[in-house]
Amino acid sequence: MSPKTLKISYWTTTIIFVLFMTMDGIGGVSQQKDGQEAFKMLGYPMYLLLIVGSAKLLGVIGLLQTYSPIVKEWAYAGFTFNFICAALSWAFVGEHTAFAIFPLVVLAIMATNYYLWKRYLTLY
Repeated sequence: MSPKTLKISYWTTTIIFVLFMTMDGIGGVSQQKDGQEAFKMLGYPMYLLLIVGSAKLLGVIGLLQTYSPIVKEWAYAGFTFNFICAALSWAFVGEHTAFAIFPLVVLAIMATNYYLWKRYLTLY
């Protein structure tokens, strides 16, 4: 992959992922009805929706900053824990196991972005 193609691929996947996580984080912070219903089905307290939404918005900032690779690594780690726990939560509930697939799809998108970021770091 040429450096230019790598850079375009990295930033394209980053923007797509960051936009999705920003919308999800804002939905959590603003306590949207769909998020509340999902948390009720999973048996989680409503205040956790605010915490997870805030963490996603902080993770977005961590991914977009270019100053500290350690902060970016922690943001990727946080999102990884979030998606794995979301998939397991839906799988453990039992009646909505099909919902467990979506967090894993988003995790795969994020993993692709992480791989491209690591390749991007070796070039620049």
